[in-house]
Amino acid sequence: MSDQPAADSPAELKARALRFLARREHSRAELSRKLAPHAESAEALLFLLDELEKRKQLSDERYAEVRAHWMARKYGAAKIRQDLKAKGVAEEVAARVSTDVELERARGILARKYRDAATTAEEKARRMRFLQGRGFSFDTIRGALAVDEEGVRS
Repeated sequence: MSDQPAADSPAELKARALRFLARREHSRAELSRKLAPHAESAEALLFLLDELEKRKQLSDERYAEVRAHWMARKYGAAKIRQDLKAKGVAEEVAARVSTDVELERARGILARKYRDAATTAEEKARRMRFLQGRGFSFDTIRGALAVDEEGVRS
């Protein structure tokens, strides 16, 4: 008798994966790590993960967006990017999502602090210094002010 429980059948493994995904989004690497002890073989696990991705039930993009929005309450873009890469998200996806979340945060801060768009160069410079003081990068500040000038708020 072995101490290890019997491996899940493909249907049981899929049910287990869907239970994990019903609770919250997972990255492919994270779900793979959680399911590996229960899979009959590495091939069966890879087949299941590919099937879930084809059906759009598993998505690193969606996971990255949810995780980045959750982390943005406390952390900046660099920390979010580092965390996503550690969770197995591709570097390009992590960089894009963390940048988008950072830009959204800067826009939100500007919208709460200032009601109207900057009309003069002095006002624009004041807002740039304000966002710089909050630790935003120049690219993020430029993006937030460009939207501010157009009068479009998200």
